[in-house]
Amino acid sequence: MWEFPNIDPVAFSVGPLVVRWYALAYLAGFLIGWRYCLYLAGLDKDTRPNPVDVDDFFPWAIGGVILGGRAGYVLFYQSAYYMANPLSIVKIWEGGMSFHGGALGVIIAMILFSLRRKINPLRLADMVCACVPIGLFFGRLANFINGELFGRVTDSSIGMVFPRGGDLPRHPSQLYEAGLEGLVLFLILLVLALRPGVRARPGLVSGVFLAGYGLFRAFIEFYREPDFQIGLIGGVISMGQILSLPMVVAGCALALYALMRGKVHDPAA
Repeated sequence: MWEFPNIDPVAFSVGPLVVRWYALAYLAGFLIGWRYCLYLAGLDKDTRPNPVDVDDFFPWAIGGVILGGRAGYVLFYQSAYYMANPLSIVKIWEGGMSFHGGALGVIIAMILFSLRRKINPLRLADMVCACVPIGLFFGRLANFINGELFGRVTDSSIGMVFPRGGDLPRHPSQLYEAGLEGLVLFLILLVLALRPGVRARPGLVSGVFLAGYGLFRAFIEFYREPDFQIGLIGGVISMGQILSLPMVVAGCALALYALMRGKVHDPAA
C-alpha cells in the first residue's frame, strides 16, 4: 500500500492572503495553455484565429470555465442543496466545479466570440481543445493534494488511505485521471495539432479531444468513488459516465464530419 503524502493544501500565505494549490493549478493551466494556444495560432500564417484573436479570447475562456464549471456542478451534482441554499452558489472557494459544465461554458464562449470576430469556430475550438489537457493535468494533481475525488476501495498494492476516505485503502484515481485525461490526451492532440493536414480540417482535433476525454473519463469512473450525494444511478452507472457518453458520440461525429469535409484552404471563409 502506498502512503498518502499529506501535502498541505495551502501552498503559501502572506498575511491574511492564503494561496492554495488548487488555485495555483488553475493559474498554471490557464497560463501554460494560453502560451501553447498562441504557439498553435502562429503555425499557419495569414489564417484566423491568429495570436491576436487568441489573446482576446483568453478572458472569455476563463469566464466560460468558471461560470460553466460552477453551474454544471450546481445543476448536475447538488441541485437540491443549492436550491435550498442559493447564496452558497457563489462560494466557489469552497470547491465544487464540474468539468462537463466548464466544457459547455467554453463552447458557448467560443461560439459567441467567433461570431463576433467572424472567424471559424472550429479552428478556434481545435486550438483550445489541444490546450485543455494541460489544465486537466494540473487540476487532478491539485485534487490529489487536497485528498478529494479519491477512488474506490481496493486491495491492490497501489491503494492508499486518504484522510477523508475512511480507514480502507483506495485507488488514487486522481493520478489516473492526470495521466490519461492530462498527459496521454495532451500527447495525442499534440501529434495531431502539429500536422498541417490535420489543422487544415477544422474540427478534427476537437472531435478527438471530446471522444478521447469521454472514453478516458468513463473508464476511470470504474475506479473513482461515486459522488456521495448521487451514488451509482441504477446501481450501475455514475453521473460522470452519463455525462461522458454524449461527449464520445459528439466527438466521433465531429471528427467524421471534419474528415468527410476535407481540407479547408481558407479557414476564415
